[in-house]
Amino acid sequence: MAKEKKSCSFKTSIGGQALIEGILMRGVDRQAIVCRLADGSFETKVEELHLIKEKHPTLGWPLIRGVVNFVDSMAKGMKALTWSAELIPEDEQEQPSKLDKWIEEKLGSEKAEKAVIAIAMVLGICLAVGLFVLLPAFIFELLPKSIGLVTRCILEGLIRIVIFLIYMYLCTRLDDVKRMFAYHGAEHKTIFCYEHGLPLTVENVQKQSRFHPRCGTSFLVVIMIISIFVVSFMTWVLSLIPSITALTGIAAALVRVLSKLILLPVIVGITYEINRWVGRHDNAFSAVLAWPGKQLQHLTTNEPDEGMMECAIEALKLVIPEEDGADEW
Repeated sequence: MAKEKKSCSFKTSIGGQALIEGILMRGVDRQAIVCRLADGSFETKVEELHLIKEKHPTLGWPLIRGVVNFVDSMAKGMKALTWSAELIPEDEQEQPSKLDKWIEEKLGSEKAEKAVIAIAMVLGICLAVGLFVLLPAFIFELLPKSIGLVTRCILEGLIRIVIFLIYMYLCTRLDDVKRMFAYHGAEHKTIFCYEHGLPLTVENVQKQSRFHPRCGTSFLVVIMIISIFVVSFMTWVLSLIPSITALTGIAAALVRVLSKLILLPVIVGITYEINRWVGRHDNAFSAVLAWPGKQLQHLTTNEPDEGMMECAIEALKLVIPEEDGADEW
């Protein structure tokens, strides 16, 4: 068992994700999933982590590493979420669809699970692109050209943020999501407790804030803010090309959408580096950059109960490195 850190306040690179009645904690060399079963006991799964940059160092370069880590975290998160869902008692689970049965019949249970995760990721990406790229781009084309190109780009970005906030608010109305967001709060509180050098007890964890500056929620908010600047610049560049400015209607909208999709890895890479910098610094500028994400956490985190905090504590203990400070951010 890894020891708890006993030193004073520091910043850890350990991060987590809320699951269905559980927590995923990811450390420097392993990740742990801890879920609470119906009888109150814990189901635990620990896996060694093998970073892609160890085999391909170029994937660890600034800007590039952000995209790689984002995709890797999304894949591991989906896999963990699927595993936690399988722990739900059978009488509470939804019956598998005809598509699920067909995939399992054709591929076998193990390959079927990977296929379902891949399909879920693709559908999730398609939903995100549809809501936060296609819909705002369509609205952009409806805005009067008299208000100016830059203003239209800014309005498009603000519309995207509004759509995102409405989407997150609607998610909070679901009971299952409310509980997951409470586990999210438990994750933040537990990491704060560990960073402050306090013993990992429910009493100490309860005293911590549920709003953490290095949350993935902050990452999503900063992506949308950075995209306003990047897309505005891209749109200005495209406006200098006569063959593109001559396009109208659907053709013009498609060019803008394709340009945004091409720039998405760039936006993700820039956002990752900003969040990385914010996580390493405590000053007025980093506080300003962290503020939007921490405000959104009023939606994406809820106050956890004792059982949720116990779950988060158990998961965190399993990924604390043996070498003191090896996980320092």
